[in-house]
Amino acid sequence: MSFLRTPTPLRPPRYDMYVGIHKGLRAFMCETLARLGRVDTDDEADLSETLDGVELLLSFCSGHLEHENTVIHPAMEARQPGATEAAEKEHGEHAVSISILVAQVAEVRATQSCARVRAALRLYRMLALFVGESFVHMHQEETEHNDCLWSHYSDAELLAIETRIHALLSPAEMSLALRWMVPAMSPAERLALLGPLAVSLPPTVFEALLGELRPHLSGADCAKLEHGLRQAA
Repeated sequence: MSFLRTPTPLRPPRYDMYVGIHKGLRAFMCETLARLGRVDTDDEADLSETLDGVELLLSFCSGHLEHENTVIHPAMEARQPGATEAAEKEHGEHAVSISILVAQVAEVRATQSCARVRAALRLYRMLALFVGESFVHMHQEETEHNDCLWSHYSDAELLAIETRIHALLSPAEMSLALRWMVPAMSPAERLALLGPLAVSLPPTVFEALLGELRPHLSGADCAKLEHGLRQAA
């Protein structure tokens, strides 16, 4: 089975509201899956923290689906009716998958001994399938959905649509999104995201944000980001 046919064509740069959040989601999914694969089911603390991480990922994915359904899909349908029909069906399937995985997490927590080992391995394999399906779905959004959005909206309008999504996020949701997005971004993408925040947020709030992000960045990435922020100031 192969989903890779031919490279997507290179296009002139446009505002891409998917690129940052999807990089973050891929990183979040891969790290959570890897941690679940190496979990020590005999270590109660390790297991509990790992399962907490799985639940956090699933909650984040559920919110991401809701935001796309609430904001992006109506914008696409307004200009190109029927454009989100396939994606809406897949989002429904993903919501069911998330519910199943949440139940599987609870089952792992409730089991002991050899049954726990088997339940954890089953959860790992099911989460791997969900991650794989999500990766394919995100690629379709980044290509087919962007084609629709770029055909019908200006970059300024796309930024306004994304801003509507940001307004739906709680501070905790925004913090979690940035925790995974920023380390997954290129240096230029990081600066493009954080530069405006450095201007719009009070200095103490922005410094607190950087303090939360620094542990997840390499020394070189921190240096590049701080240099870029100084240059932009």
